[in-house]
Amino acid sequence: MVVKQVKHWLETRANAARWRPIQEWAEARGATFTPTRDGQGFLIEHPKAQPGPLRIEWGVSQRSYLPGSELRMRCEMGLHPDLQLMVLCRALMENLERAVFEAYTDTLKTRVDTDTPEEMRWLVMFPKFNNAASQIVRQRYGVVGVTKELTGAWLDGEFSEALAQASQDLLPEGHPFVLMSMRGNLYLRTEMSQAELPQVQGLVRLLECAAREARRVNGRLSDAGAWPTTTSVAWTPSTRPGDVT
Repeated sequence: MVVKQVKHWLETRANAARWRPIQEWAEARGATFTPTRDGQGFLIEHPKAQPGPLRIEWGVSQRSYLPGSELRMRCEMGLHPDLQLMVLCRALMENLERAVFEAYTDTLKTRVDTDTPEEMRWLVMFPKFNNAASQIVRQRYGVVGVTKELTGAWLDGEFSEALAQASQDLLPEGHPFVLMSMRGNLYLRTEMSQAELPQVQGLVRLLECAAREARRVNGRLSDAGAWPTTTSVAWTPSTRPGDVT
């Protein structure tokens, strides 16, 4: 028991030292950095971030398609709830489509139920957008949304360029990655075995770019909305750092 406690203490200290650059970067931005109770992950909260309050967590993955550890982020935007858009790694899109097909044909189900994550349900519900101007974006990513018009507008310009750039180093081919606009917020998830400052910074910039473009597109929705919304839990924030979600 004592040996286990000493090992845990040493590992916690080592992680704290490893994450020091991330902590200093977060605090320099006016955010708070909190290690999880088990010392195996961390939480960053930045309520005054632009373009919206930002929450960043690194730790054990909450999605079966992201093995090991993940980085997950949420940017609160107050967008129209019908603005439902998603871009994801093309290899991951193909794997999720296959999983949905197998799950619901094997059990003879005729609908995608609310226990299935949006990442999978949206691939069935929403039209794919395959006309991105960037060839790299078309090759590396899958894109779906409530309407092709809104999805295309989201990818028109800055965000498409940011995705193309990220594919060169930040998100290499086949690296699991999902970025979604739903329930008024932007959400990002990606596999990340070890949290490193350059990768965290790069993904924050990508999320911020997607959020700015989503806000621009948001003006195209009327009060009546664009499509019936879907329901389930895509982001389950910990009640306390370290709590199981």
